[in-house]
Amino acid sequence: MTAALAEKHTGTVLEPVRSTEPPTEHRRRGRERAFDDVPRWQIYVPLGIYLLFTLVPFYWMFLFAVRPTGSTSLLPWPMTGEHFSKVWTERSFAVFFQNSMIVGVCTLVATTLVALSGGYALARFDFRIKNGFMLALLCSQFIPGALMLVPLFEIFKNLQMINSLGSVVIAETVFQLPLSIILISGFIKNVPVSLEEAAWVDGCSRFRAFCAVVLPLLRPGLIAVGSFAFVHSWNHFLFALMFLSEQDKQTIPVGLNTLIGADSVDLGALAAGGVIAAIPVVIVFAFIQKWLITGFSAGAVKG
Repeated sequence: MTAALAEKHTGTVLEPVRSTEPPTEHRRRGRERAFDDVPRWQIYVPLGIYLLFTLVPFYWMFLFAVRPTGSTSLLPWPMTGEHFSKVWTERSFAVFFQNSMIVGVCTLVATTLVALSGGYALARFDFRIKNGFMLALLCSQFIPGALMLVPLFEIFKNLQMINSLGSVVIAETVFQLPLSIILISGFIKNVPVSLEEAAWVDGCSRFRAFCAVVLPLLRPGLIAVGSFAFVHSWNHFLFALMFLSEQDKQTIPVGLNTLIGADSVDLGALAAGGVIAAIPVVIVFAFIQKWLITGFSAGAVKG
């Protein structure tokens, strides 16, 4: 009653108290409450099934690689290293591993350097065909690499680069560049231009300001692009098969294909070769997974 008389005399209307919580924080708390309301079995059961289907093929490959020939045990015991010794020495997997490492590292360096310069140009400069160039980069991702084998083979043949690891490095780099440039460009857009401008005012050139100010902030993006280029070139089969004919120049994917005979397959040697091929990829992702996720998410956001 007193409040009603006060409103009548003062002519003011009491408004409900509004929350000062930011909208993003409010939405986050709503998602957390919704997640807490979901029964745990509805989360863990699908994840467990997915994990089972993911790990069983790897376990099966490891089982064939370490158990003796003729064994039917479902447990990796007793273990043997005869299959690894066979593929590493008799099947020249030491040479294949070295060639794959050369191709992977060279592709990583070349892709990162070219994508860094191209991404900076797209992020910091405006020119007439910029939108058309970006559209061409996106459309190039829809072209299968198999369609380019004949023209690439003719080009490398005229350059006398057939049966050379350099031809595989160039081909891998060319097909990695569109996506890499787009990712690096998106990551550079998130770096404020004012940081470079402050360095220019202090007397730095554009290149020096880029190396001192922008480049350290691009580490997650560079790691993401470089690791993706390395893994793709490490696992790619087509270019190495077409451009490399001599056995001492072949890479691991082609070497694994040689273990499959016309009449029989040495499952133990093939599984051991698969384990050897998977080790570098597992090591790479184990050490850079945090940077990889950060780099790809930041490069996909428009600045």
